[in-house]
Amino acid sequence: MKIAANLSLLFTELPLIERVVAAAAAGFDGVEIQFPYELPAIRLKEALETAGMPLRLINLPAGDLMSGGAGLAAVPGRQTEFDLVLQEALSYAAMVRPALVNVLPGRLAEGLEPEQAQACLIRNLRMAAEAFQLLGIGVVVEAINPLDMQGFLINTAAQLDTLLKAVAHPNLSAQYDLYHMARQGEDIQAGIALLAGRIGHVQFADYPGRGAPGSGELQFAPLLTALRASGYQGWLAAEYRPGAAGTGASLGWLSEWRELLRDC
Repeated sequence: MKIAANLSLLFTELPLIERVVAAAAAGFDGVEIQFPYELPAIRLKEALETAGMPLRLINLPAGDLMSGGAGLAAVPGRQTEFDLVLQEALSYAAMVRPALVNVLPGRLAEGLEPEQAQACLIRNLRMAAEAFQLLGIGVVVEAINPLDMQGFLINTAAQLDTLLKAVAHPNLSAQYDLYHMARQGEDIQAGIALLAGRIGHVQFADYPGRGAPGSGELQFAPLLTALRASGYQGWLAAEYRPGAAGTGASLGWLSEWRELLRDC
């Protein structure tokens, strides 16, 4: 297993384009960016190539989700908007070549029944998985805790399991975030076992606080062991808030993790 830096949360003291080099210098193996679309794709591609850093993941544009709205993926009335951002992401991804694209389910829209939202989400995930498969890029879908993001449609490993089975597409897998599971009191190891063989990407932050490993109470060693036992051989992405001292001061955990992961 290798370790990626989430450049939407880490190295934010630098412009986005400069964070790629900073992550390489800090010892990360690759990077991910939640929404990189502010950068022209060719500029990001050049920065990645210059730094020798693979791009592991980007998110599909999510409309108003990050500002408190329902997003696009599970709202039938916004299908045209979803279709447009899917095309935007396909064009962008064809240039920057992420390994994975994350489609955020979003919140339950006002006036919509949960069954309607789920049906729309299933259809759009299947469409995205099919479209990105033509580029050789995987699609993942993420569960987010309902405390940090109220009304989010998919919260738990069990809900991810149900969703993956409903979509039933070989190019769709789960994005499993250790912090989001801990935040809502989920049994993280049980979730890993439930989703074994269908986890495409893992993100992490400590809990409580969503800081760097070692800043909270989450015991990561048994979780890494459980991931290894489940057959997971993908990447681990650091998606935490480094605090006022900056990202560099938060990286004490990295060498320890290198030791833990040396045989993975």
